[in-house]
Amino acid sequence: MEESGKKRRVSHVRSSSKTSISNLLNSPTSHHPDRTYGEDRFVEGSILRLTMINFLTYDFSVVQPGPHLNMIVGANGTGKSSIVCAICLGLAGKTAILGRGDKVGLYVKRGCLKGVIEIELYKKGGNLIINREIHVESNQSLWMLNGKHCNQKTVEEEVKSLRIQVNNLCQFLPQEKVGEFAKMSKIELLEATEKSVGPPEMYEDHCELKNFRNKERELENVVKEKANFLEKARQRNERNKHDVNRYYEKKRHLDVIELLDKKKPWVEYETTRKELEDVKKERDEAKKHLLTLKQAQAPMLRKIQRIDEQLKPTEAQMEAKNAAIKEASLKCKQKQDQLDRKHKEIEDIKQTQRLKQMEEEDHQKRISNTRRTIEDLKAELAKVGELPDVALQINAVNDELKRIQVERAKIESEKSDLRREKDNLCAESKMLEKKLNDMNNMMNAKEEKLRGRHKDTHIALQWLRKNKQLFVGNVCEPMMLVINVKDHRFAKYVENHISFHDLRAFVFQRKDDMEKFMTEVRDNMNLKVNSISAPEESCSRRPPSRNIESLKRFGFFTYLREMFDAPEEVMSYLCHQYRVHDVPVGNEQTKSMIRTVIGEPYLKVLYTANERYTLKRSFYSNKISTSNSAVHPSQYLSILVDTEEKLQLEHQFKDCELKLRDMDERIKALQKEISVLDKRENELLVKKKQLAELKGKKRQLEQKISTKQDSLRQMELNVIDLKKIELDTKEKVAAVNAQKVTIVGVLLTQMKLRVKLTMEKVQIALDKVGLMAEKTKLENDCREGTSELKTTDQKCNRLEQRKIQLRDQCKGLLKRAKMICGMQPDESLPEDLCNAFSELPDTLDEIDAMLNEEHSRAECITGLSENVVDEYNRREQEIKHLEDELEAKNNALNAYRQNISEAKDRWLNPLRQLVEQINDRFSDFFRSMQCVGEVDLHSESEEEYDKYGIRIRVKFHNSTQLHELTPFHQSGGERSVSTMLYLMALQELNRCPFRVVDEINQGMDPINERRVFDIVVRTACKETTSQYFFITPKLLQNLKYAEEMTVLCVHNGSHMLSPNKWDEKTFITRCRQRKAST
Repeated sequence: MEESGKKRRVSHVRSSSKTSISNLLNSPTSHHPDRTYGEDRFVEGSILRLTMINFLTYDFSVVQPGPHLNMIVGANGTGKSSIVCAICLGLAGKTAILGRGDKVGLYVKRGCLKGVIEIELYKKGGNLIINREIHVESNQSLWMLNGKHCNQKTVEEEVKSLRIQVNNLCQFLPQEKVGEFAKMSKIELLEATEKSVGPPEMYEDHCELKNFRNKERELENVVKEKANFLEKARQRNERNKHDVNRYYEKKRHLDVIELLDKKKPWVEYETTRKELEDVKKERDEAKKHLLTLKQAQAPMLRKIQRIDEQLKPTEAQMEAKNAAIKEASLKCKQKQDQLDRKHKEIEDIKQTQRLKQMEEEDHQKRISNTRRTIEDLKAELAKVGELPDVALQINAVNDELKRIQVERAKIESEKSDLRREKDNLCAESKMLEKKLNDMNNMMNAKEEKLRGRHKDTHIALQWLRKNKQLFVGNVCEPMMLVINVKDHRFAKYVENHISFHDLRAFVFQRKDDMEKFMTEVRDNMNLKVNSISAPEESCSRRPPSRNIESLKRFGFFTYLREMFDAPEEVMSYLCHQYRVHDVPVGNEQTKSMIRTVIGEPYLKVLYTANERYTLKRSFYSNKISTSNSAVHPSQYLSILVDTEEKLQLEHQFKDCELKLRDMDERIKALQKEISVLDKRENELLVKKKQLAELKGKKRQLEQKISTKQDSLRQMELNVIDLKKIELDTKEKVAAVNAQKVTIVGVLLTQMKLRVKLTMEKVQIALDKVGLMAEKTKLENDCREGTSELKTTDQKCNRLEQRKIQLRDQCKGLLKRAKMICGMQPDESLPEDLCNAFSELPDTLDEIDAMLNEEHSRAECITGLSENVVDEYNRREQEIKHLEDELEAKNNALNAYRQNISEAKDRWLNPLRQLVEQINDRFSDFFRSMQCVGEVDLHSESEEEYDKYGIRIRVKFHNSTQLHELTPFHQSGGERSVSTMLYLMALQELNRCPFRVVDEINQGMDPINERRVFDIVVRTACKETTSQYFFITPKLLQNLKYAEEMTVLCVHNGSHMLSPNKWDEKTFITRCRQRKAST
């Protein structure tokens, strides 16, 4: 390397010497290099020295940058980015920051077991020397701080104390992370800016504000919940207060009811006792009156008793006569029934005779009808005999019917063949449709993965499918949908080789189509999508640099292009951009021979079974630097759909559909022909039936005449003899009448007996009536006295029973009344109860009325218990407790808000000033480039501190508006310019010790690159700025340089001098001598 201007060159390049690491680190050049600059010109935390041993492309190198702008220049592959990697890893940065290998051991030079990075940082009171020794085998590091062993945590704390943030893209921007700066969200950019150029407390205040805001939200939710709970508790208690009042009112009613219930048994007892005394007096008087009545009724009762004794035998005689009369009546009834049955039998005999007569009349009518039918049939037979013969016509009809049947059989056979063929085609069509559905389902699964990973691309895809007619050339859907890997095992190689950024990109055959598409989806629909224009000249058929057969000895079996199918435009782009036609894929054999494989001069990227290797060859030394990374499993391309097979299946399916339609038309035509034949056949059959009927009519008539004549003869033979039937009927009637005479004689005898018994019964009844009349006269004479006697007797019995009942009732009522009042059996009524009873009614009716009234009032107050009162009192205490808690929470919330207000003032005002300063510088830089740029503090809500962010808006053309800096809207060069100028705006604020920017000018056009370079030199070389590292592979001619900047030229080659042999004066002397000699 080399310093520009008047400064001594004290930095050294890679050496091929084999000096041990310990000797190199202990050399004077390593620890005590000569410096042209005084250390007081460095900002605390600036890099004074960087030593690399066996690190990436370096054997041994010492870099001593200047205090301001350090321009590191060198061709690709010389080791510029290796210096960036050494700074990051030497300051305890993560490998993920660099975007290269994920293991720290991969950064040790190939073939070495360990590598060393040593960084010396400027620090007042004594510089800080950090040493990191990386071991390949264990992938571990040993740390030393100022010569003493320590752990990584200690180093991280020391680096943090110097405000060095290698994980902050605003301070440390490696080559692989340049594109990610534009992808940073506004929130991430604000945090990175705060850490980079803000005061130390600014980011802490921001974090504190976010925590305060979260706690404020929590307190607000707690206060709201407690206020709601308190209000609900108050409302519930307000409702319960009415219930409590009702409870006490009900209790008063129940107390009155209790007193009434106690007094009521005493009133009942007193009422019953008085009633008992009255019943005793009435009973005694009734007994005296009963005795007087009994003495007056005795003579007449004795006479009535004698008559009752005479009536008893008369009753027995009456019962005997009744039984005899009943038996005689039963026998008379039986004989009368027998006589009725004989009458019925005679009627049945006569009815049978009448039926036979009617049957004979019908028989004669049928004979007469049959004779007339025979005459009619003979007349009709005579007419039929005159018709011509129809046999010839029937034969002609039969011949035509046979012809129709033959023709129909032929059509049916053809129709059956067509149906069998149709069934086969239907089965084939269903099979093809199932295969197509399976393939479509796999395509749908790919689309679902796309929608889950990048929704905007999926929305744009749906729009494209609806509007494909808008485009002139071919438009391919996102690559991940149209790339079809031939074997699922190959998917991981293809997916690892192509970035997801391109996998979700749309590929266009024409650039104007792409511009039309991006205008619609990006500008109008505001979607973040990627699009690619395929090369104008197709690259899909490019041959590989070497035939695969020549690589099989290393285990390579195919090139990446052969592992998948894709549309022409997609394949052309992948061959042009990713050189998939020239990337071989190997197996485990390749892995085992990797040292030999990487020596092949034509390989740049290759794959083993599970790893990817990238090879870079130095333009100077021809040495190879290698990086490798693991091949991750496929996420998107493992779903296989054979596009050619799908197209073939779709063509086959369409052919099947066309053949099925043709067959349906042919079957319909055949069916129409069959219908015509069926119609003609039906007509001939009708005609044949008519002719057959004419031919068989004569024979039918002759058969009918013969049948009718046979029937007539049979009917004439079966004539009924009515005279004989009449004689039989008379004989049967005479026999039945003889039986009736016998029955009538027996009936008359029983009837006479019944009359005799009835007369005897009447005589006995007359005697009984005389006795009953005498008894009735006596009873009438003493009925008045007897009735009074009976009534008096009943009254005495009733009063006696009532007296006993009332006496028992009084005892029970007295006992119950004392028990209800809680008294002993021998205890008198207490005075307090007497006083309470005196205020209550004295009658049962009044007590019952008052009880009913009190019960009604108490029952109207329902659903209450003592729990209501307890709950009311308990909730009153809870409400008071909640009020205290709510007051405390409100106080805490107000205190938090006060803290937030104070923290907000501490944070927001300096932040706005900081953003204004950045905006002033950023706008000035853009204005000097004849462009427009703004930086502002953006927030959706002033109180949402986690939503604050820095928004960068730029305009590079007069015809456009200010647009926010995004990974999608601006071109790569525009993003690089914006990123570089933003970092330069931060540079003047000088809050971090140094900044590193690696190859950010690669995407810029020459005009912008020159402008940016001038701004970088002008800004980074000011005395007030911190250290700045600007890495670039090239510089434009005639650039303006400053005395304060340091240009470090990186060279690489096998003939480089050892660092300890580097002598600047000798080189200058030789150069002058060479110029003088020429």
